[in-house]
Amino acid sequence: MFLSVLMAGRKAKEQAMAAGQSGGRWEMDSEQGVLRISISVILAFAVLGVMFGLLSGSFAIVFDGVYSLIDASMTAVALLVANLIATSTAGDLRNKRLVERFTMGFWHLEPIVLGVTGLLLTGAAMYALISAIDSFMTGGRELRFGRALVYAALTLVTCIVMWVFETRANRRIRSSFVALDAKGWLMAALLAGALLVAFAAGLLVEGTQWAWVTPYIDPAVLMLVCLVIIPMPLGTIRQALRDILLVTPQDLKDHVDAVARKVVERYGFVDHRAYVARVGRGRQIELVFIVPANGPARRVEEWDALREQISEALGGDDANRWLTIEFTADPEWAN
Repeated sequence: MFLSVLMAGRKAKEQAMAAGQSGGRWEMDSEQGVLRISISVILAFAVLGVMFGLLSGSFAIVFDGVYSLIDASMTAVALLVANLIATSTAGDLRNKRLVERFTMGFWHLEPIVLGVTGLLLTGAAMYALISAIDSFMTGGRELRFGRALVYAALTLVTCIVMWVFETRANRRIRSSFVALDAKGWLMAALLAGALLVAFAAGLLVEGTQWAWVTPYIDPAVLMLVCLVIIPMPLGTIRQALRDILLVTPQDLKDHVDAVARKVVERYGFVDHRAYVARVGRGRQIELVFIVPANGPARRVEEWDALREQISEALGGDDANRWLTIEFTADPEWAN
């Protein structure tokens, strides 16, 4: 006797379809809308950063522009993955080839994108740090502080506004992508703030006895900013690796085991096996109950009703839960 079923309740499917339909192109209360706004602002400032950096002679500003380009590119990829996840969980994905090749969904793409984004941002900051050290040791570089100051002030205000906007929006959305993007805006704000202070100081000391310091301001502030922002994506990279490697989340495993033990005790089953993983926003749960070999026979409808009870006890019945519940009298099937 071996019966299994994938539990994806009607309520969860309706919620997913509603989310997919409400995610308008520029809506501020949807993951896709917030990311589209972020990409547009990032691209504008990336071009502005490279242009101002070349005009002012500041490698720190050029780095800010390049950093923004990387951020925009990976945010665009994140948006694509978010759309894939939303449409596939809602059952609206019309590309039959994708449906046939990704029968387990697209949740696994989320930690991959998050991990790659974190690695790219960390790598870019490390490269900038090495370049800043080299510039500092070779006499620094001359800057046009007026132009650099305008860029730093404009960038700081924009970054703070975007960070506050995305942080508040994500209280409702609860998206890993939006959370990482908000962290990127915070990093950019730190960089812009440091640049603003440094360029203002450089402008003040020009023509004074401290003028010899000005060539070292750009590489010095870039080194400081890089040392601050390099560790920031490490937590995201670590969590992405845990998801990719299917490391069992202990809190979810404890909850599933607690529910399963109550079911075993209530119905007189022999034992249970629980296999759980968190992949991005997806939660994958497989529960196998070992029933007595000589136990009373049950109709299929009764097993299905029991599955519904277990599903409700587990909670979290939404489009991002993949739940399989099995019953068998042979312990070999449970391993």
